[in-house]
Amino acid sequence: MSAHGPDLATRLDSLYEYDREPVAANDLEESLYFAGLYAGEHVAATEFVIGASFVSWGATTSDVLLGLLLGNLLAVLSWGLVCAPIAVKTRLTLYWYARRIIGARLTSVYNVLNALLFAILAGAMITVSASAVRLLFDIPPQTHWYPDDIRFVFVVVLVGAVVVSIAIWGFDRLAWFSTVCSPWLLLMFVVGAMATLPALAASVPEVGRIESWSDFLRVADERIWTGVAPATGEPLSFWHLAAFAWVCNIGMSLGLADMAILRYARRPAYGFHSFWGMFLGHYVAWICAGIMGAAAALAADQPLHLLDSGAVGFYALGVAGALAVVIAGWTTSNPTIYRAGLALQAVTPDWPRWKVTLALGGATTLVACFPFVFTRLLDFVGVYGMLLAPVGGIVVAEHVWLRGNRTVPDTSVRDVNSAATIAWAVTVGLSVVLWLSDTVHLFFLGVPAWLFAGVLYGVLSRGAFSEPTDAEEPSAIAEHATATPRGRAEASGPRAAGLAAASAWLGCLALAWWVAASPAGAWEDRFAWYRAPLLALTALYFVAMTAWLPRRRG
Repeated sequence: MSAHGPDLATRLDSLYEYDREPVAANDLEESLYFAGLYAGEHVAATEFVIGASFVSWGATTSDVLLGLLLGNLLAVLSWGLVCAPIAVKTRLTLYWYARRIIGARLTSVYNVLNALLFAILAGAMITVSASAVRLLFDIPPQTHWYPDDIRFVFVVVLVGAVVVSIAIWGFDRLAWFSTVCSPWLLLMFVVGAMATLPALAASVPEVGRIESWSDFLRVADERIWTGVAPATGEPLSFWHLAAFAWVCNIGMSLGLADMAILRYARRPAYGFHSFWGMFLGHYVAWICAGIMGAAAALAADQPLHLLDSGAVGFYALGVAGALAVVIAGWTTSNPTIYRAGLALQAVTPDWPRWKVTLALGGATTLVACFPFVFTRLLDFVGVYGMLLAPVGGIVVAEHVWLRGNRTVPDTSVRDVNSAATIAWAVTVGLSVVLWLSDTVHLFFLGVPAWLFAGVLYGVLSRGAFSEPTDAEEPSAIAEHATATPRGRAEASGPRAAGLAAASAWLGCLALAWWVAASPAGAWEDRFAWYRAPLLALTALYFVAMTAWLPRRRG
């Protein structure tokens, strides 16, 4: 304790996040926070990578537009109908709820694996953010699995320090940060696509300028999603794209990792706010990223896979684009590290959450120095779902199917649940064999693995491997004696600040329309000019939005 109040460690120790108990009633969040959080998290820097990958891997225009539509719809239903109801019922993180079902030791194995995979994923997002910051130091794109410029390592450490600092402060600040950033981030994807599309149209002599939907489809077929197979492998089909859109976040939806977020929801319906992430952050952002990536590759006269997200963002949007890549990485890696810290909390019970998050953030930053996930991101998210989704299937089977159909004695939590151990091990083993033998594509394994593990666990639990489970059902809402209330939301700032933020947002959109509507021969001049006012409007948006958006006291 200093003369001016508690020291930093004491203040951090007081950041109680209901790490091991149900969330209290006075700390539940309003709908706006979940809309902002999902939009901010899923309008991410990695969308530049994923959207560009669909171009590089030879998807067709119709498969992109329709396959991603179906897959993202299934993802929203997974959050709204599966994850959110369980989170609101228990008010626990998955990591502590699973402990009651699959046992302490198996939960520890799962939590360590979960934290490791989350750390790698967050590291990829930090790498993408660093790909924009590198432009300030004239560092070349880092497209290998290792860093080939020591200055890039220093940039990653700087970006990682900011990300970890925000994650340490907890859920409330994550939600506020995402709510400020998400409307602008989505806008930058749309603006970049609108402003660069005329360059692609001009490269197609039969079109020249897009004036109709058929013109857009012609340009898209010939310059963006061409359907041309990559050097190795086959092009992505409709079903590949639909499956990927569904499983790329399956660990968070069907795998229930987002119980960490949705346990603060007042109603299960808040899970459908994942719509803002899936259809704005994924569907729209992936399509816009593909357009920007194709245009950047055309301008650089290089294959798209040799350009990183920073290069694409800077070409399409100037300094505002580089800033968009940085912030998009932050808004996604922050909650990812937050979840990973909660996962390790069950393994390190004597550590406060901030210390766990700090240690994990250091490891994540180290991973980010090696861009191997950046170069194989689509495959990584497939592996992530294959390994983690089965535990979500087991928990769903216990919660929905078994608890209501058997009598469970009041016993303490056992160390190992044999039925859960066998179900998880068999499911992962079969999935790995099917994947490595090229029998089933990686994208098609996540959902069957989730379903198979849940059914197998249910059969084993009611048969020879039936074991008593912890009968203590967590109350829907519980108070904790030492909990520090989050406080109530302050009133919105001055109305003038809100109007200024909205005007700046609309001004960015109007600029993009002005560039997109350029007459023949005027596009290059307008495109070169619009970046400076775009940056000025961006600065106005953030100043005004920060002044207007409600925050919490305490």
